Amino acid sequence: MYPDLDTCVHDEMVVATFKGPPSECCENKKMERKPSGRRRVFVQTDTGCVLGMELDRCDNAHTVKRKLQVAFNVPTQESSLTCGDMVLKNDLSVVRNDSPLLLTKTFLHRSSSTPCLSPTGRDLQQRDQGGPIEVIGCSDMFAETKQLVKDIMKAIKVGIEPIPIHGGLGGAYFFRNSNGENVAIVKPTDEEPYAPNNPKGFVGKTLGQPGLKRSVRVGETGFREVAAYLLDHDHFANVPCTALVKVRHSIFNVNDRVNGSMHHNKKQISKIASLQQFIPHDFDASDHGTSSFPVAAVHRIGILDVRILNTDRHAGNLLVRKLEGSGRFDQVELFPIDHGLCLPESLEDPYFEWIHWPQASIPFSDDELDYIYNLDPFRDSDMLRMELPMIREACLRVLVLCTIFLKEAAAFGLCLAEIGEMMSREFQGHEEEPSELELICIETKKQLDQEELFSFEAEVVDKDVIQFELDCEYQDLNLNTKVEEKLSVMSPFQVGARNGVVRNTLCKLEESVMEEDETGSEGELPPLGGHEYNGVGNGVPNVSKLSLSVKNTRAGEKGWQPSGIKQKGGFLAGTSSGNTTVNDLPASSSFVKLTDMDEDRWNQFLENFPRLLIPAFFNCRQGNASKKQRQRLGTSCQF
Repeated sequence: MYPDLDTCVHDEMVVATFKGPPSECCENKKMERKPSGRRRVFVQTDTGCVLGMELDRCDNAHTVKRKLQVAFNVPTQESSLTCGDMVLKNDLSVVRNDSPLLLTKTFLHRSSSTPCLSPTGRDLQQRDQGGPIEVIGCSDMFAETKQLVKDIMKAIKVGIEPIPIHGGLGGAYFFRNSNGENVAIVKPTDEEPYAPNNPKGFVGKTLGQPGLKRSVRVGETGFREVAAYLLDHDHFANVPCTALVKVRHSIFNVNDRVNGSMHHNKKQISKIASLQQFIPHDFDASDHGTSSFPVAAVHRIGILDVRILNTDRHAGNLLVRKLEGSGRFDQVELFPIDHGLCLPESLEDPYFEWIHWPQASIPFSDDELDYIYNLDPFRDSDMLRMELPMIREACLRVLVLCTIFLKEAAAFGLCLAEIGEMMSREFQGHEEEPSELELICIETKKQLDQEELFSFEAEVVDKDVIQFELDCEYQDLNLNTKVEEKLSVMSPFQVGARNGVVRNTLCKLEESVMEEDETGSEGELPPLGGHEYNGVGNGVPNVSKLSLSVKNTRAGEKGWQPSGIKQKGGFLAGTSSGNTTVNDLPASSSFVKLTDMDEDRWNQFLENFPRLLIPAFFNCRQGNASKKQRQRLGTSCQF
């Protein structure tokens, strides 16, 4: 546990130790990796303490831990320094400028009854040499955010303080400009629901543990907000500009670690937070008739939600602003916000408020189809790795998969509502069934397993045949030697009999092979999985039939586990980016896990996945005419 910082930390020592000029955002568009240069990073403990520091070429994980120990008086012997999936060892060359790092306890096992201890109000962090607000990242897309930061800092200098927001489950604050107008909303990562310093009583976990959604960790909703903004190319869906920042102010909350009470004081507290432009609006979608929303606006927001698998698109996070001078009440703009629960680490049940809106059943326009066609999920993944180095590989795989699904579905001619239905799980009674998308993924993984099995069996057969041929050659050699020795005394009939024995052995092998060939030609081996083909495409299984057994499997049944996923030590074993990776999230209600595949298997999965989509789209189109509206469990996080 973290002891009081004020017992053995002196401001002078900390300032001297970490003295250095604050890093400026790099001029070049790319955040180039410069192992030999000085880089500024932001290290956060799992209880929320943040320290900005300069890394020299000689620094490694141990020196970073020592600096934290001096600054915060925290034990670092049984801790790991991580950046997303990577556990950083001695070499910090992979750490880029402006990267946020997390110090987590390695061997701490806390029961649910053990309180999550965090620093008291007196355990205030020592100042680094950065400014009050520093934008983390160097993308040109953050230019507007940097101007907001300048306006906010001017306001703070003249005494205009931020205002806490009382709604919602997490800590959030309005930051204002010099005119007293709200210009940004700041959400500290350590004040999220369940985080150590949550100001509304939703505490109990440290950063990095499963959060409100089990596939989204505590403290990681902030960079997801930024990811949604970065993925909204050309402001297609109107996501307000968003950036990750290190911000220092006395308004922030620090819970008392003894009795859990909130603590405010006049001392500065540094935190990592998401900063999003505040959009002046008239109401949200829950206060307005949704049928009058522009079709294009609903489609564009829906396209973004599908790409990022948004698990929390409710009407409360769709801002509505009336267009001035339109003369009509129904001329409005929509602005999607609150994307902290997008890009989960595994396929989840999304929550799409728009799924039954009439606009979602209208076909995509040509402009929308062009936009979807030009989406490149692999380029998007590379961009996010560059701008958000802490993002986990599991999140990027979800992005790639959902974008491919969207592109194929739109090209086939499905509308937004049909796409959303195929991605959503169905509830019958109290039991949950996998979505059509999850069924396709399950079948794709099954096919990979069977292909690997067939390949392995073929290798075994080849080895057996080679060994048999070698044995036969050896037997022939011995036999020929004996025949030559006895040829003078044996009759032709006897020689023929002896040779006949050998010929019979070879003939039996040849007959056996011929029988297998005849069996294969007369009664073809069943397709992969032993299921019928539906005639759509070349050898593509009918998803509705081959998934029947999985469809009947309920999430509530104990012991069920999708094929290809191995259980290990209570966690679903998987691989991810980096040489050493952080443990995956505990198994939950996820039917499909994408990180249990290595890179080669993942690439093969992506090759096979589209082959199952066309028959699934046909089934969706044929079934929609007779299918009643599916029953869904509301999983929105709106309160």
